Amino acid sequence: MTDIMIRILPKQDILDPQGKTIHQALHNLGFHQVQEVRMGKQIRISLPNLQEKEALDACKKMCEELLVNPLTETYTLETLPL
Repeated sequence: MTDIMIRILPKQDILDPQGKTIHQALHNLGFHQVQEVRMGKQIRISLPNLQEKEALDACKKMCEELLVNPLTETYTLETLPL
């Protein structure tokens, strides 16, 4: 069994209004050391019948075909421990 975590973030040059709002709210609460906030999403996918390489390849294809907008987002894949 293989579990994969997909982390999706807006590209660095794309405006991130949610991140800006969170950043401002943190500053208003006194967290002035926060330099930048980027708001993204993460998706955990379990692939019980695939080995790690097959699972990573499948998740990459899922990202490219459905989960990620390549014009505005980037993603990383991480194999999770069992």
